[in-house]
Amino acid sequence: MADRMLIDGFARRVDYVRLSVTDRCDFRCVYCMAEDMTFLPRQRILSLEEIAELAERFVALGTRKIRLTGGEPLVRQGIVGLCERIAALPGLRELCMTTNGSQLGHLAQPLKDAGVNRLNISLDSLDPARFRELTRTGDLHKVIEGIDAANAAGFTHTKLNCVVMKGRNDDEINDLVAFAIHRGLDISFIEEMPLGVISEHSRAGAFFSSAQVREVISQRYTLLDSAESTQGPSRYWRLAEAPAIRIGFISPHSHNFCATCNRVRVTVEGRLLLCLGNEHAVDLKAVLRAHPGQPQKVEQAIVDAMKIKPYRHDFQLNDDVQVVRFMNMTGG
Repeated sequence: MADRMLIDGFARRVDYVRLSVTDRCDFRCVYCMAEDMTFLPRQRILSLEEIAELAERFVALGTRKIRLTGGEPLVRQGIVGLCERIAALPGLRELCMTTNGSQLGHLAQPLKDAGVNRLNISLDSLDPARFRELTRTGDLHKVIEGIDAANAAGFTHTKLNCVVMKGRNDDEINDLVAFAIHRGLDISFIEEMPLGVISEHSRAGAFFSSAQVREVISQRYTLLDSAESTQGPSRYWRLAEAPAIRIGFISPHSHNFCATCNRVRVTVEGRLLLCLGNEHAVDLKAVLRAHPGQPQKVEQAIVDAMKIKPYRHDFQLNDDVQVVRFMNMTGG
C-alpha cells in the first residue's frame, strides 16, 4: 500500500496534512481569535484515538508529513502520547508541531523523546508589554524559556513564525531576525490572513507585505534567494551574514502559493478542509463514527474529497470577513 497517493483535480499530489488537536489556547492573539471566545464542547471534538486513526489513514494514502496544530496543541491532555503514536507510523517522514511555546519549558524534551521532528514557535514581539498586548494573555519570558528548552532538547531547524502588522510590530523585524540568528533558529514572516471576525484592528490598515518585510531586512542584512522548501507555503531566503539560518515569507496576499499546494487540514471537529481560504470540506468525524473498524470507508472519503479541493484561495485586502471561522478553529 506504500505507493498509494492522493491526487487532486489539478494533478497536485497531497502529501502533507495539518491535524488540529484542539481549538483551545492559553493565548488570545489579536489576529487569531476574539478576546472572549467560546470553545467547542468535548463531544464535538475528535478523541485522541480518532485523531491517531485519521493520521494512520492519511499515511496509508501517501502522507509523508504531518503537522499537529491547534489552537495550542500543548494544552490538550495526552498530547505527548498522541505524538508518540503518530511518529511511529511506517512511512511517515516528518512529524512537526506549531506551538506558541508557552508549555515547552516542561514539554520540549518529552516531545523530542516521543518522536516529534521539528517545531514552529509563534513569536510576534520581543517587547514583554507589546507581546502581552498582541497575545492578550501571553508571557514573553515563558515563551523564550520554551524556545531555549527546545534547543536544549536537541530540536534543530526550529522556526519562529511572526505575523507582521503595520504599526504594531513592523519596527521589530530586524530585532526578531537578530534573535533568530543568536539562537540558531529559522524565522518566517507571515502576512495576516482574513479568517474570523476581528474588531480589535483593521486588517487592511495593518497589512504589511512580504516585499516590505524584505526591504526592512535588507537595511541591515544581505538576503540571498533560495530554492529550498519544507513542503509548506514559505518561500525561503538565506542571509549572507548568517548562512546557517533560513528566512521564510508566507504571502497569501502578495504572492499566492496555491499552484503548488500539497496540503489539507483536519479541524478538531473532524472536518477535512481542502483549502485554508475556502469552505470546501468533508466531515470525516461522521464517517469515522458511522463506520467503526472500517478504515477503508475513511480512506475512500479522503480520496473522494480530493475532487473538491479548489485551485486557489482569493484573499482580498479589505476588512470584509471572507472566511467566518477563526484561525484557532482552522488549525495553523
